[in-house]
Amino acid sequence: MVEAVAQFQKALDQLGLLSETPERQRQELQLDSALGAALVAVKGFAAPETGHVYSRARELWEQLGSPSEFLRVPFGQSVYHMFRGELELAQHLAEDLLRLSRQRNDAAGLVLGHLSAGGNLMSAGKFASSRSLLEEALALYEPHSHAPLVNQAGFHPQVGVRGYLGLDLSCLGLLDKALAQSDTAVVEAQTLGHPPTLAVGLGFSIMLLSILGTDAVLDERANQLFEVTTEQGFTRWGAQATVYRGWARANNGDIAEGISLLRIGSAAYRATGAETWMPYYIGLLAKACEIAGQIEESSTLLDDALQTVAKTEERWYAAELNRHKGQLLLRQGHTEAADELYRKALSIAREQEAKLWELRAAVSLAQLRRDQGRRVEARDLLAPVYGWFTEGFDTLDLKDAKALLDELT
Repeated sequence: MVEAVAQFQKALDQLGLLSETPERQRQELQLDSALGAALVAVKGFAAPETGHVYSRARELWEQLGSPSEFLRVPFGQSVYHMFRGELELAQHLAEDLLRLSRQRNDAAGLVLGHLSAGGNLMSAGKFASSRSLLEEALALYEPHSHAPLVNQAGFHPQVGVRGYLGLDLSCLGLLDKALAQSDTAVVEAQTLGHPPTLAVGLGFSIMLLSILGTDAVLDERANQLFEVTTEQGFTRWGAQATVYRGWARANNGDIAEGISLLRIGSAAYRATGAETWMPYYIGLLAKACEIAGQIEESSTLLDDALQTVAKTEERWYAAELNRHKGQLLLRQGHTEAADELYRKALSIAREQEAKLWELRAAVSLAQLRRDQGRRVEARDLLAPVYGWFTEGFDTLDLKDAKALLDELT
């Protein structure tokens, strides 16, 4: 990929010596769109270089009548703005792509449009709407006829669809289904033998495992992601691998090394121009600092994460950030402030229909009510939330909730 970027750039330099004609414009569009896909792997979705190339490609694409064989251009632009934290603009571009693809009855364009729009909605915390679009993308995807979409997206799109869908399903409380989608994405990525696709599949899988606390597999997959990104020179995915290796270290007792890797990885990720996922990564660092007893530092980090949420409207992790902030305040003796944040987390989760976040907020609030001697209120708060779940009973969240309910009963 690194060499591909250099070769595409040399070709563009040579093309600049030719006279301006429609044929030259088409050649430039072809090179720019290919360069954009390569830059996604080498520099990252949100890198300024990626955005510049897609912006120029968009100009050419529109001048040439928006040819369907270059749908990677609006797709790439949408993903670029999404990872920059510009979700409203990203969704506008994704909807434009969907509208154009429907007008032309272009199934390939619809796959890319549903992936882009579904990813934007997931990031915004609109899990049910995102799930619907992503499941439609899987239904539309034909492995044989749509395999060339890897050249449009820079990775095999069905793996990205399954990755986002796994996160949606987990937040919606369908934990077994979430893990099944994630595992399928990793297996498929390994079978395809395409390094950027493998990085996509592993990245989504590790994020889901870190959310659910499945630490043994997390460490193994974080190391796999680190190996492929180091070998291939994938800057953005390499930064993510460093974050996840740091969280695995911190969770396994190597706190100092873990915090160091989390800081290095988060800084490297943000240096690519990316803002989306940053609240989650900062949240992991805050958890590691809390484990180390650095409560003030953890609280400051959570404030930073919540400010990013307010700026970008990336709200998928907002409930958890508020709940974690409440936990820290409770440790410092600020019971009323903790109570307020727990209830805020519960409200956000209910608004998003995010049953996993609702369960966690309900557990935290029920524990507080128990400690205040309000055991019946605690049980009545937690019981209906836990009772909603029909799967995922082997996960730590469900086990903890069940243990607390048994105690209250």
